[in-house]
Amino acid sequence: ASCIQHRLVVRDASSLQIRQLYTCLDQIQYIEWSSDSLFVLCAMYKRGIVQVWSLEQPDWHCKIDEGSAGLVASCWSPDGRHILNTTEFHLRITVWSLCTKSVSYIKYPKACHQGVAFTKDGRYMAVVERRDCKDFISIFVCSNWQLLRHFDTETQDLFGIEWAPNGCVLAAWDSCLEYKVLLYSLDGRLLSSYRAYEWPLGIKSIAWSPSSQFLAIGSFDEKVRILNHVTWKKITELDHPATIASKKTIVYKEVEKSPTVDTERLSFPPTRALASSLFSTQSKYDISQVPVSLHYVKPVADRANPKVGVGMLAFSADNCFLATRNDNIPNAVWIWDIRKLRLSVVLEQLSTIQHFQWDPCQPRLAVCTGGSRVYLWSPAGCVVVQVPGEGDFQIVSLSWHCNGDSMLLLSKDSFCVCYLEREEV
Repeated sequence: ASCIQHRLVVRDASSLQIRQLYTCLDQIQYIEWSSDSLFVLCAMYKRGIVQVWSLEQPDWHCKIDEGSAGLVASCWSPDGRHILNTTEFHLRITVWSLCTKSVSYIKYPKACHQGVAFTKDGRYMAVVERRDCKDFISIFVCSNWQLLRHFDTETQDLFGIEWAPNGCVLAAWDSCLEYKVLLYSLDGRLLSSYRAYEWPLGIKSIAWSPSSQFLAIGSFDEKVRILNHVTWKKITELDHPATIASKKTIVYKEVEKSPTVDTERLSFPPTRALASSLFSTQSKYDISQVPVSLHYVKPVADRANPKVGVGMLAFSADNCFLATRNDNIPNAVWIWDIRKLRLSVVLEQLSTIQHFQWDPCQPRLAVCTGGSRVYLWSPAGCVVVQVPGEGDFQIVSLSWHCNGDSMLLLSKDSFCVCYLEREEV
């Protein structure tokens, strides 16, 4: 699904043929599929309105108007039959049921980075609340939206929460001014707390491994700390130095070359598409000899949100690899072997890493840098894929299909789909 101003366009994922067109009441600012892909939600925050469309019944329609309360966020519940709307100033979260047309209210949600989290099985929801200048967490049962647990947290300014994939442990972490990670059980018991240091800027990013065995914590001190699920103690620290010296680490360096084409030997003037492919610079990977010095950007210390520390973390689907980006070495992706707890590969790009994401089915990482190329890494090696087409298609984000055979590439005002061929076994 994609939106153009007031219009929602639903396409077939394999052929990109248009399946449905819907016209909304105002400019669409957010869209989201329900979990079963039968409904799509369109939020118009300026108007305080949410419209829901059905793919099975195109004539069926639903409009939710929050009125004077306003609207700042909207999302589906895991069952795909309830919509959670957050009103302006985070006064409340309204839960609307598409089945019974009933309404429930959750008061005092906190405006933070990640204040609502669902377990992977969709049974429970945790919400961060702020009451009387203190942080609280409420856990609700999603089947009837009844309150299961309500407890306060030992945080100064709770920044985010995230469930482990198995739904047994909830991680909560403080703002960057206070290094603190708290781990709670489903019944609200504090299982453990972790603090690496005290005074400097603290936590920048957090990621659970798919098996729930590891919790990776990216910090402003340019390190990743990995906690284990048995004792919740640190098992290793992963450094991000500006110089790679270990001979066990493979460094792939992106290099560009301009093709030399003798236009006088062409018997006809090249077409626009042919000219762009003939004269555009090409990119490939070279393996660098260690030691390698990476491009290091010194952060500006007197500005807010300094570009320093590990800001991006992601585990591969098989739990074997961890990909990271250290924000003051912005052109490099670090790939760690979790089985050996050591650095395996560094991808050194020519431009800043905008986004990366693992294939949901196998250890294959896709990277984009704001240009017209996609970079793919797997244990077998690296490849650079040039996106065909006229004009400069600047990829700022990407998303894998759930079966791993295609990938959505997004620029600021357009998108394309990359289809990957599977090897016949």
